[in-house]
Amino acid sequence: MKAMTTLLAGTLLCAFGAHAETAVEAIAAHKHMGVATCSSSVCHGASQPFRDSDIAQNEFAIWQEFDPHAKAYQVLEQPRAQEIARKLGLGDATKAKVCLDCHADNMPAAKRGERFQISDGVGCEACHGGAQLWLNSHADRKVTYADDLTKGMYPTADPIKRAQLCLSCHMGEKERMITHRIMGAGHPRLSFELDTFTWLNPHYKITANWIKRKGEWNGVRDWAVGQGVAAENLLSLLLDPKTGWQGIFPELVLFNCQACHKLMKDNSWGPRQGTGLGPGVVRLNDANLVTFRYALAPVDKAAAQRVFEQTRALHQATTQSREATFVAARALQATLEGLLPKVAAYNYDAASLNPILAAMLADAQQGEFRDYASAEQAAMASESIVIAFENDGKLDKAHAATLHAKLDALYDTVKDEDKYSMPRFVAALKDLRAAAP
Repeated sequence: MKAMTTLLAGTLLCAFGAHAETAVEAIAAHKHMGVATCSSSVCHGASQPFRDSDIAQNEFAIWQEFDPHAKAYQVLEQPRAQEIARKLGLGDATKAKVCLDCHADNMPAAKRGERFQISDGVGCEACHGGAQLWLNSHADRKVTYADDLTKGMYPTADPIKRAQLCLSCHMGEKERMITHRIMGAGHPRLSFELDTFTWLNPHYKITANWIKRKGEWNGVRDWAVGQGVAAENLLSLLLDPKTGWQGIFPELVLFNCQACHKLMKDNSWGPRQGTGLGPGVVRLNDANLVTFRYALAPVDKAAAQRVFEQTRALHQATTQSREATFVAARALQATLEGLLPKVAAYNYDAASLNPILAAMLADAQQGEFRDYASAEQAAMASESIVIAFENDGKLDKAHAATLHAKLDALYDTVKDEDKYSMPRFVAALKDLRAAAP
């Protein structure tokens, strides 16, 4: 665990350095050889896991059959995607760079190997980095994971690096911005939580061999780190003059969708302590900032309060001026940068879980989950916590079934954003909290 903590701390120093390489740049550093180079039955294309191997060897087969990333390019061929591209004046969606950047492994021609196919979608190297230097050597048992990383393999085992890479598409960043204009043409709303999304369609398992090679795994820590990186990413986009602003308007995709997209006859406004804003004010989508406070609850309560106060100050600054907004955003960004190493190094054990749930429920009862996006993030956080209770051996079979039923009820309240009801969500969260060990 100490080695992993040191690795994470070092990663953060690089991640927030002035000339840090972005995740997108790291992935594109070397030539991409294509998923076909990974698909052999003696490589990662086996139909069944190998018995005497640190790696299951059937990762390609699982990706191809179950992982939505494998079908991402095919989505661009569908009528809905073609219509979005037409509305944006992009022509064929399967040829448009803005679409391919996230729906495929869109490398320039010089970075494509002989067996590379853009139609393979978001393939192996889109997440693991160009395999030009490590494709052959990484199969050698004498070659370590650290050796692979020095040759350009992307460190997906590091939750900070994984969050930065995933968010480059699932939230957007300055090189792959999913704008309000794109969403206005019909693109679905984006939502992401690192721990939940990591395990939606896994092609590997956390085993003793995995831990030996890559370090300790902690799902709640991954959730916490993911929230912090997403919050930092939001502020970086807001502060960037090219991505954060469109003419006289800020980039509206950074703001809360439901603040504007509701029926004109709706009369459900109520105060939110975390914003301090009145009715009719377009507010930032602070869902990750809200939930990062809960990640801090067992780590540093004073820091959680500081994030609350600075987030509120940022909201209020958006009603004053662009300059005031930038000042508040930079102050909050500096706070997050200082706290992320602390969160990444923290051991989220069983004793950490109830303080997180308690902090969420306390805010819920104060009206902090009026916004759907924050409630959605809180529901995904609750799932990470329930699974952590199970992994820690705190639940017998009956108790686990009860807790999962409560979790299902909580998820049901955020199933449809157009029908979201804060009182229902708060009641379900209260029931889950009461059922926790």
